[in-house]
Amino acid sequence: MNLANLNKIARAMVAPGKGLLAADESSGTIKKRFDAIGVASTEESRRDYREMLFRAREAMSSAISGVILYDETIWQDAKDGTPLVKLIQDAGAIPGIKVDEGTQPLPNCPGELITTGLDKLAERLPKYYERGARFAKWRAVIDIGKSSSNSPIPSMTAISVNAHALARYAALCQAAQIVPIVEPEVLMDGDHDIDRCVEVTTRVLNKTFQELRVQRVALEGMILKPNMAIAGKKSNKQAGVSEVAEKTVRMLKNCVPASVPGIAFLSGGQSDEDATAHLDAMNKIGGLPWPLTFSYGRALQAAPQKAWAGKAENIQAGQNAFTHRARMNSLAASGTWTAEHEKAV
Repeated sequence: MNLANLNKIARAMVAPGKGLLAADESSGTIKKRFDAIGVASTEESRRDYREMLFRAREAMSSAISGVILYDETIWQDAKDGTPLVKLIQDAGAIPGIKVDEGTQPLPNCPGELITTGLDKLAERLPKYYERGARFAKWRAVIDIGKSSSNSPIPSMTAISVNAHALARYAALCQAAQIVPIVEPEVLMDGDHDIDRCVEVTTRVLNKTFQELRVQRVALEGMILKPNMAIAGKKSNKQAGVSEVAEKTVRMLKNCVPASVPGIAFLSGGQSDEDATAHLDAMNKIGGLPWPLTFSYGRALQAAPQKAWAGKAENIQAGQNAFTHRARMNSLAASGTWTAEHEKAV
């Protein structure tokens, strides 16, 4: 393992004013997104859509440090035969790859999930590296609520096994000279308030870093992709922007070692503008040991998907919408965004 090189890549992923585009939706997820805009999800339409994003040169070169790809996408070529990974590289961004294989029910833990994909991961990683991937992503899913037996979740079992899998994945990535994005996502789907989110996320982060140390993962060669401290969507007690920012920053300071090169938040179902406003408010607090930036999927893509709508004549409109959202989040990553910027489309 060349830790100096891993650290260099990790720092480039959280470069000032830049963040990650999560374009790693599974075939099932992107079908739902395409269904919403009336577009058939085919290998060609998925390729065309992602090519549109990667050719948005202004957004890619000024605001996007890297792109997380799905397995199908990393092997695809653009219409003119150019590998999609080369489009990303030519824009000055770093290609990355989602390597987990989704979730399945966790035995003896009703309502809880375990992420799969460790089998043969060591064999897959060198192939991704050869194709151009320099970082990877693995997502663990932690829910808050009650199981079918009415016991509270998450259980310690779910937290432990998912943290262990994240650490195993991270160790394998570093051995293959690939920077791991460690993503323990506490979902915001329930009716819990922000303090319950902080409580659970703190447990998850502490266990994750404990497992990372056990697996001898070099913290200087990874990126953390956590959820923010946010109330569940069904909660009747929603927190304001400043409360989300303050409690998220406090939580991270309590859990995340300063040696981690950076933190790139997931949007987790927030609206476009909420995801931007929360990130900006955190960066306005300042005095943090690591850069805070974005690793957004839907919060960067909902607007361009709607503008594009699967029509070749709408490619420019889709790229303009993507460029705007990328610019907004670039400003937020620098702590210089205001609501007024949203009007300058």
